[in-house]
Amino acid sequence: MNNAYVFAGQGAQSVGMGRDLAEAYPECKELFAKADEVLGRSLSKVCFEGPIEELTRSNNCQPAIFVTSIACLHAMRLSGAKADPVGVAGLSLGEWTALHAAGAIGFEDAVRVLEARGRFMQEACEQRQGGMVSVIGLGTDQLRKICEMTGLEIANMNSAEQTVLSGDKAAIADAERLAKEAGAKKTIVLNVAGAFHSSLMAPAAVKLEAELARVNILAPGMPVVANVTGEPHGGPDSIRRDMVRQVTGSVRWVSCVEWFKAHGVSCYVEFGPGKVLAGLIKRIDGAAALHNVQDAASAAKAAEVLKVQ
Repeated sequence: MNNAYVFAGQGAQSVGMGRDLAEAYPECKELFAKADEVLGRSLSKVCFEGPIEELTRSNNCQPAIFVTSIACLHAMRLSGAKADPVGVAGLSLGEWTALHAAGAIGFEDAVRVLEARGRFMQEACEQRQGGMVSVIGLGTDQLRKICEMTGLEIANMNSAEQTVLSGDKAAIADAERLAKEAGAKKTIVLNVAGAFHSSLMAPAAVKLEAELARVNILAPGMPVVANVTGEPHGGPDSIRRDMVRQVTGSVRWVSCVEWFKAHGVSCYVEFGPGKVLAGLIKRIDGAAALHNVQDAASAAKAAEVLKVQ
């Protein structure tokens, strides 16, 4: 059975994440200690003890989910998993985790990049009031018309049924009304700091581009399917360009899963807190086997499955 590894994005965080992994595996404890050293503050304490308000801040949340997700991957491998994935992917910040898992960026550099990325995005949120709304049950053509009428943009193509729009906060209510008039099954205004994956994040993208110019990026050792294209990344220069584009561009998660499906993947392992990606994949490929690794127990369970593949 061919498998793919996928990595959690922002919003999946919870206080206590990673703590039992650090207690169970010295190698995982070392990852958190290394992140603390890189940042010059105790990210591990924020992960393990909170408070949730501190953990949710983007410059904490993004590196925290990255470190926790990589600790999950290490724990599964230390538990005896043998099968290598066909490729890897991640949702938004999770794409950086995927790039690290594929050997394209070092651990310390990824921690620094994600702290800066989170900080830049928070600054962009504070410059202009933005929001996001999830629309369930409308097609892409209908949603594009709503975007034309409201000035919002398509941020996340999560499944055939669910798409997230992003943009000026004042336009969110109009988009909800238009979506319901067009026959949407449901709309949900997301509890987020701003208009992620829209042109309102342009100031963050500019700053990230300058940051990445100083970061050593290598060609990945396996396919890393990019959010902005739904196809595997190319070399280091194209990775830099695509990861800058990702800040303001649409997350084409449906296309990412369809690429894996076309390349024979029938089993997905999600690493990191929560089970958001497993839920989305189930809506795109209902026949896929789904596993989640977010603590020591689930790492051991997934390893048992991957020992025999």
